[in-house]
Amino acid sequence: MVTSQVGVGLFAAAAFFGGFRLNLTPSEALGLWRIETPQRAIAAGNLVFICPPQTPPFEEARHRLYLARGLCPGGFAPLIKAVAALPGQYIEIGQGVSIDGRPLPSSAVRRTDGAGRPLKPYAGGVVPPGYLYVHSPFVSSYDSRYFGPIPDSGLLGLARPILTVKP
Repeated sequence: MVTSQVGVGLFAAAAFFGGFRLNLTPSEALGLWRIETPQRAIAAGNLVFICPPQTPPFEEARHRLYLARGLCPGGFAPLIKAVAALPGQYIEIGQGVSIDGRPLPSSAVRRTDGAGRPLKPYAGGVVPPGYLYVHSPFVSSYDSRYFGPIPDSGLLGLARPILTVKP
């Protein structure tokens, strides 16, 4: 029994330090993912792992159970999101999101969460230097529709599915 527990612990440590992560949220496919070091600049459309900043909106999101606990600063789990806009691009929020005047698919903005609590959408504006606007097509995703651009200093790397299933 002790030997099997040690084996499981060693396997988990090897997976963690090898850049593997388990996603259990429906914002992206469920299952095993790997964090990969980018070989070029991050571009719109890249799927990334990114740590949220330690700010009151993210503390509230964790309190509401939108975010899991993890090893990012502040005890947050990293987010898996697609980069939808880069610094200098203009974000407009209405019933959905537009980037530089083009509608972002699957970007309906909800006014309440699944528990009926109010959601305050991001006001919109230009993505500042050092930030990324991230998005998930999942209708209930907690993404930049609500918290706005996120510092790219939290970028862990590209998100690559290893063994996943669609939620």
